[in-house]
Amino acid sequence: MQLIKCLVIVQLSLLLVEESLAGRDFYKILNVKKSANTNEVKKAYRRLAKELHPDKNKDDPDASTKFQDLGAAYEVLSNPDKRKTYDRCGEECLKKEGMMDHGGDPFSSFFGDFGFNFGGDGQQQDAPRGADIVMDLYVSLEELYSGNFVEIVRNKPVTKPASGTRKCNCRQEMVTRNLGPGRFQMIQQTVCDECPNVKLVNEERTLEIEVEQGMVDGQETRFVAEGEPHIDGEPGDLIVRVQQMPHPRFLRKNDDLYTNVTISLQDALVGFSMEVKHLDGHLVPVTREKVTWPGARIRKKGEGMPNFENNNLTGNLYITFDVEFPKKDLTEEDKEALKKILDQSSINRIYNGL
Repeated sequence: MQLIKCLVIVQLSLLLVEESLAGRDFYKILNVKKSANTNEVKKAYRRLAKELHPDKNKDDPDASTKFQDLGAAYEVLSNPDKRKTYDRCGEECLKKEGMMDHGGDPFSSFFGDFGFNFGGDGQQQDAPRGADIVMDLYVSLEELYSGNFVEIVRNKPVTKPASGTRKCNCRQEMVTRNLGPGRFQMIQQTVCDECPNVKLVNEERTLEIEVEQGMVDGQETRFVAEGEPHIDGEPGDLIVRVQQMPHPRFLRKNDDLYTNVTISLQDALVGFSMEVKHLDGHLVPVTREKVTWPGARIRKKGEGMPNFENNNLTGNLYITFDVEFPKKDLTEEDKEALKKILDQSSINRIYNGL
């Protein structure tokens, strides 16, 4: 019995040693599959970074550790070379080959890139501030349907130290001036401090914007402190506004999609089966076993756009049918045969269709 206990303890010790050598499970930390692509890794990091940020979890003593683990997981799985090495032999191999950067918090760059905001003001209300910049980002309906990450290059003016000094923190103050024996006057004048001189230098910065599923035309994403600088204060923000480009096959109204399909007169009379290629490439089957008149519309439930607030909800796809009539003239025999088949009397009704 004592021997069995010793063997169990040895096995548990070996398991603990193996686990420590293998390092952290980055796929588990990010809650993604091993087959996840780079965009899925970024989306997972973006979602979890907001949930696990220490500023939002001040009561959790392990918040900083969890957030550091999340940053390390993103650092590795978002880099193809590091991910390949990690998949081959784990985190220890990355450390041995010097591939773990630990170069600061990756969230700091994502904060601007993804516009995270935890409700803090971040600056005094009376502090001077640079102007906000509004930029239109033109995206396709496919990107709004499936989601995407778009990189933009921003030539941003930043302040750099320069020689000399400058007037700064200028303000209006009341000053007492002596006008003569027994005569004084309170006047307002501008008072400034002497600050180290600075200059503005353009720097190129690549920003990554997530086009989220279901975003609507005109929706805005704010990049904190990426706007115009202010020498004596804080920079403004960069506001990226989504602009949906027209689509050749689909029209979007809220979460619903609309499209038109032209069918032949033969298919309109006897029925047909076809497939409509959707925005992500999947095929939507359409079958009609009855007469389809010009302007007829059918609804395909759940084949519209994903809802921005809840991607599990989707709109509908509405398909309107146009009928193409034959352009060749019919013979008298064909006309008589059609009359017998259709068995319709002449209906000439005149009315205001508007």
